[in-house]
Amino acid sequence: MPLGWAIAGIGSHADLKIAPAIPRARDSRLIAVYSRDQKRADAFAATHGAQAAYDRLDTMLADSRVDAVFVASPNHLHAPQTIQAAAAGKHVLAEKPMATSVSDAAAMIDACRKHGVTLGLGFELRFHPAHLWARQLIDRGAIGRIRLAHGQWGRGNRGEPEHLPRAGLREWWETPQLIGDASVLVGLGVHVFDLMRFLLREEPVEVIAMTDGQTARQPLEHIAAISLRMSGGAIAQVMCGRMLPDTQNDLALYGSDGRIATKETIWEARLGQAELVSATQNHSESYQYDYLANFVAELDDFHDALQHNRPPAATGNDGLQAARITAAAIKSARTAQSVTINPPKD
Repeated sequence: MPLGWAIAGIGSHADLKIAPAIPRARDSRLIAVYSRDQKRADAFAATHGAQAAYDRLDTMLADSRVDAVFVASPNHLHAPQTIQAAAAGKHVLAEKPMATSVSDAAAMIDACRKHGVTLGLGFELRFHPAHLWARQLIDRGAIGRIRLAHGQWGRGNRGEPEHLPRAGLREWWETPQLIGDASVLVGLGVHVFDLMRFLLREEPVEVIAMTDGQTARQPLEHIAAISLRMSGGAIAQVMCGRMLPDTQNDLALYGSDGRIATKETIWEARLGQAELVSATQNHSESYQYDYLANFVAELDDFHDALQHNRPPAATGNDGLQAARITAAAIKSARTAQSVTINPPKD
């Protein structure tokens, strides 16, 4: 039976990625969309073939055709909309960052558990074949013990910092009350935090961050460099920024017996190359460009999780841990000190 999707929040992420990916996902259909502006909701529904458009979230959640809600609203709405959807008995796949605080992220998990619905997180980098290949190689010890990992996700336009709003759009990215206490950390950095956890199967225990923000003069950052001491001893470096027009969004994993490196894989689209180099092996892979493939895989995984009563690839607990790392990075940047993270509770 097809999975009936609704989308809460019809900004660029939903417009360019999620709504176009749903028809490509297995046994999925877009039932409804929600915006506070009915005209915008109607236009979005017409563009993407949704069967209904709503300007009230509670009305959309009362639609019996809706099985799951993709929450793609501004960050400060993720928690209340997820909690409301869970109370209505709808499964939730929430866009990152999970919430603007650790406590709100925990409340989302509690609400979904209480109402018996599944909560997943939109960490699409987990579905890039290069990262899945790298994880398999690490698991079988192809490069030995990981000593150092480096991942970067940046973007920007030449001559114009990307963080500047255009034509009245995306101002909330510069508004702490809407986005939270960080900008590129929650927009880009959380993806790389999660990727490091996913690949190494380890948790950060110490965070050191340096940004160009987190000050009274500039509350939100545009560039950030973060070092994570992982529980197994590896050091993971994460770089992110919105003022990097010529960024190289690559991944490198250095082990005691070799190296895994990827080019252009830390981005929403599926593309790039991956290479394994060691004393005994030398192999490379390349990937054809597909802007929606990672999102389609994310939706397929969530549907399969519902069908087989298993956790999705990225769970609420993964989102919570990303929120904890982000909070530690913000504190470190503000205080110019390292911050310890306690291991997550089982």
